[in-house]
Amino acid sequence: MTGTFVGMPAFPALPAVPAVPAFPAFPDAAREAVGDRVLRANLKHATHTIRDKRARAVAELADWDRLRAAGKAVKDHTLRHLDRYLIRLEESVTAAGGTVHWAADADEANRIVTGLVLATGEREVVKVKSMATQEIGLNEALEAAGIAAYETDLAELIVQLGHDRPSHILVPAIHRNRAEIRDLFAAEMGRWGRPAPEGLGDDPRELAEAARLHLREKFLRARVGISGANFMVAETGTMVVFESEGNGRMCLTLPETLISVVGVEKVVPTFRDLEIFLQTLPRSSTAERMNPYTTMWTGLGPSGGADGDGPSAFHLVLLDNGRTDTLADEVGRQALRCIRCSACLNVCPVYERAGGHAYGSVYPGPIGAILSPQLRGTGSEIDASLPYASTLCGACYEVCPVAIDIPEVLVHLRERVAQGGPVTREGIRVRIRPARGHTAERAAMRAARLLMDHPGALRAGERLLARARRLRPGRLPGPGRAWTDSRALPALPAEPFRDWWARERGGRG
Repeated sequence: MTGTFVGMPAFPALPAVPAVPAFPAFPDAAREAVGDRVLRANLKHATHTIRDKRARAVAELADWDRLRAAGKAVKDHTLRHLDRYLIRLEESVTAAGGTVHWAADADEANRIVTGLVLATGEREVVKVKSMATQEIGLNEALEAAGIAAYETDLAELIVQLGHDRPSHILVPAIHRNRAEIRDLFAAEMGRWGRPAPEGLGDDPRELAEAARLHLREKFLRARVGISGANFMVAETGTMVVFESEGNGRMCLTLPETLISVVGVEKVVPTFRDLEIFLQTLPRSSTAERMNPYTTMWTGLGPSGGADGDGPSAFHLVLLDNGRTDTLADEVGRQALRCIRCSACLNVCPVYERAGGHAYGSVYPGPIGAILSPQLRGTGSEIDASLPYASTLCGACYEVCPVAIDIPEVLVHLRERVAQGGPVTREGIRVRIRPARGHTAERAAMRAARLLMDHPGALRAGERLLARARRLRPGRLPGPGRAWTDSRALPALPAEPFRDWWARERGGRG
């Protein structure tokens, strides 16, 4: 995709943004995180609480499986015809008074947004919680251009005040407890605006009130708001934002200029399609029957901001940044169905112990393990390790409200990492080399394939192993040592299954 700027001058080049430091491979990062007892306690309490509430909320709907299938069908249909629905979306937004921009990658999106903010003459913006803007590093790009960006979601505010990174899709500050947040507010709020009240305690109501007072002055002063969107309706050009606090509503209605940065996969064909996700997303994310704040707007709205009701300028930045390359992968593309509910994180035994920072991406947990290596490629150490950040237990697939088969994609990406092969990069089909460190894995897979292709050899090997079962070592040697360092080697049966079957059933089906 190329940038198209309707009625706008060319945007200026941005100052250089400091490169994001390379993250360690997942096993190294997870090893450090698992040793943090406070982090593990915070994660366990939060994830168990959320997933238990979600299970009760989902159980209330007798047709949950049908809603899940419907959500999957809508997303799959849209992805198959994405080009058509994006053009329809652009037409609808433009007809409603908005301006649409296309961004092929993070640099282009940052350049567009920064140019739009500078054109207003403002040097600060308020932001609705947005994973897309985190993905592209928008806050850093704005800062490099002399623009201050203030996060207004409570959890995102905590992360920003702590000069931290989000660790959860729904609850970015899940790794912090109340005492840590109180200390953070007391130490940092005054540097960003209104300081925390004297004698602030760690009661959640006190903390929320301190954040409300701190943010209120930002809302009333800001002239530019930046958001993402949970859904975009091609039929009407409507943007949809789900949130729980009301901060997003303030950002979306008070500023004079609103800029929304949204991944191209967030489009749905018709307004009626929202009916499905209005039921499944709240229950899967916050375990609520209905989202507390669901904000919808179409272009500039009926008044076009003329009477002071809503922004007087709306810009939609449609972000690709690896999404159409992911769409080219018939197995991996199902990751684009994700509606960012975070249900998969809350049931994942790996995430519960390692936390979100170990994934080295704005998208943590099981969905991050399949989405980040596709959006960014598997060339880095962290992205090559993410497909292995799973036990393949399948719990993530069971709770996904759009039925993304995450274990299937994980295995698919493991094959890509270990074997290399053809992938699409920037719209071009290329062949990548295997990642380093997988020689033994490739050799084992070749040996397994050879054995499976020769049933007689497989049968003989099974019988040999059964007769030598008393010689089974407690740990595997060589490359297998790491596997048995944390797992018990399974006991070998007294006889192969096929011999048992022939004896008991006479070979009958």
